[in-house]
Amino acid sequence: MGIDLHDYQTTLKSRVSLSGMGVHSGKPVSIHFNPADADTGIVFSRIDGDGDSVELRALVAEVGGTDLCTALGDLDGVHVATVEHLLAALSSLGLDNVLIEIDGNEVPILDGSAMMFVEAFDQAGIVQQSVKRRYIRIIKPVRIESGPSWAEFKPYDGTRFEVEIDFESPVIGRQFFAADITPEVFRRDIARARTFGFMKDVERLWAAGYALGSSLENSVVIGDDDRVINIEGLRYPNEFVRHKMLDALGDLALAGARFIGCFRSYRGGHRLNAAALRRLLSDRSAFEVVETGRRERGRGAEMIAVNAPVYAPWMI
Repeated sequence: MGIDLHDYQTTLKSRVSLSGMGVHSGKPVSIHFNPADADTGIVFSRIDGDGDSVELRALVAEVGGTDLCTALGDLDGVHVATVEHLLAALSSLGLDNVLIEIDGNEVPILDGSAMMFVEAFDQAGIVQQSVKRRYIRIIKPVRIESGPSWAEFKPYDGTRFEVEIDFESPVIGRQFFAADITPEVFRRDIARARTFGFMKDVERLWAAGYALGSSLENSVVIGDDDRVINIEGLRYPNEFVRHKMLDALGDLALAGARFIGCFRSYRGGHRLNAAALRRLLSDRSAFEVVETGRRERGRGAEMIAVNAPVYAPWMI
């Protein structure tokens, strides 16, 4: 029996680039995705106008802000914001090691979803590497609450997300979406879901320096009459909760390894996702680090615990 691609780490086959505008900064930015060696992880190389660069690892320990997006680094210095859609695509497609060069402080919003990242990675191709992939397996429940909102991790034989949202706006209301995450499910059911916002909030966000690049080209906008004003309408009947799942996938990719378990949230967001991830990783009795073991004839691979190296992404 051949080796399953999921047994081993992966990277891109070739370099691929995208350019666009930051949804909050409103500034143009170019981003380049490069193959990287095994055990590199996802690393952002923030390049300034002089060609100097600063590296930021895509780990929860690097999170510097969670207001309206997830940002890595020092918000008053070198940082990269709005990383969640990109990280969701990388994680869900099974890309472990990528060096990302970026010449601005925000990942381009593109069409507001993760689909253009998926298409770029398909164009570049994905190759298997020679080092085993490690997973974080949840072995006991971990829960965090913030007012009416909550998030939790539970043991589960697979990687599952269950996300529920509840908005006063009648066009959104209460929506629930659950899925076992595979590349196929992500492409079909999640990747095309766009970010969304309310027209009534625009002036307040602009005054605070947010949403300067937001438009109907990259966001689902709900008007003052509680209707979607985008001419094309919604891509999914419940696009709002699917986008919240997309965000959660990206935020939890900052663990530095994939989960074997179930993540559930109610009325969550970037701040709650990061807090839940920190709570989990601070409790070493709640998870173990595993990799696939040897297959026997007629049997699937088993997951076996491995000794974590001196430095590991899940250490915070």
